[in-house]
Amino acid sequence: MTALATLPLTGIAATSGSGSEQRRTGSRTLVAYFSRSGNTRVVAGLIHRSLNTDLFEIRPALPYPEDYLATVEQARQERDSGRERALQTGVSNMKDYDTVFLGVPIWGETTPPVIRAFLSAHDLSGRTLIPFITHGGYGLGNSQSVLASHAPRAKLRSPFVMEADQERRTMNSVNEWLNEAGLTRASGAS
Repeated sequence: MTALATLPLTGIAATSGSGSEQRRTGSRTLVAYFSRSGNTRVVAGLIHRSLNTDLFEIRPALPYPEDYLATVEQARQERDSGRERALQTGVSNMKDYDTVFLGVPIWGETTPPVIRAFLSAHDLSGRTLIPFITHGGYGLGNSQSVLASHAPRAKLRSPFVMEADQERRTMNSVNEWLNEAGLTRASGAS
């Protein structure tokens, strides 16, 4: 599945050359997603290609750290403080969509701050909101209540939910192997 995440979502021109991550087909349906490791991106790409939708990658103005554990800690701090992360850009034409598929990874048993920021920045009143959620084994957490509270006038549908914890398993497996082989930084390996 991770290999699929690196495949380009091609065939549709970007709306502008300004770094916008929105892809337009003229569809009345939008797939908007946030993905750190690629799991949610894969699901977004499959929905986008299957339904010939428009596509928008939600990106924070300031990216999260590349290190997984640093990202987990930063997300925890943001969750605990209630902070919403600023967006790099938004969907300028949300009024053109009747349906929005929203790709949400679960971080710390909730939606990432950038998803809350996306919902706060876009009026989804009267639109059908269909979440697709990936998680690392902890389930939905409070994501449904967060989505309902941040898009109170949207017609919230039941989500597609998928466990996708390859990143954590891979990290743990590699670290375990390095430790067993005595190849950690503490052992002097470079």
